[in-house]
Amino acid sequence: MITFNLHCESDHEFEGWFSSGADFDRQFENGLVECPMCGSRNIDKALMAPAVTKSREAQSQQPVALDTEKREMMRKLREMVKAVREKAEDVGERFPEEARKIHHGETEARGIIGKASGEEARALVDEGIEITPLPEFPEDLS
Repeated sequence: MITFNLHCESDHEFEGWFSSGADFDRQFENGLVECPMCGSRNIDKALMAPAVTKSREAQSQQPVALDTEKREMMRKLREMVKAVREKAEDVGERFPEEARKIHHGETEARGIIGKASGEEARALVDEGIEITPLPEFPEDLS
């Protein structure tokens, strides 16, 4: 897991957690990274000191300490994401097409998850179709 300090064009500062730098790049390119305060997608990484570890073994021996409140928040977030995934139909690459069909009443209303490019996601939002990205946790990627 990697944390980036981010800021938007309105100078709101916030953290973003990603499974890797490439994951941030993918989400950013797909228009999925936005300011939690104003919704802007004009996001930049803030300067931050790099985290340096000696080796994979040393890294696994360095526990991350979260305070009780943040640990509980992460537990709840993981539970919510798991529940959404379990109760939604995975339509894969057909996500934009299926979201439009549901929005226009051409097929049954139901929860769906899948994949959409940044351009496709922006087009759906521009059409008034409510979508949101789901976070991926390291254990989701194995």
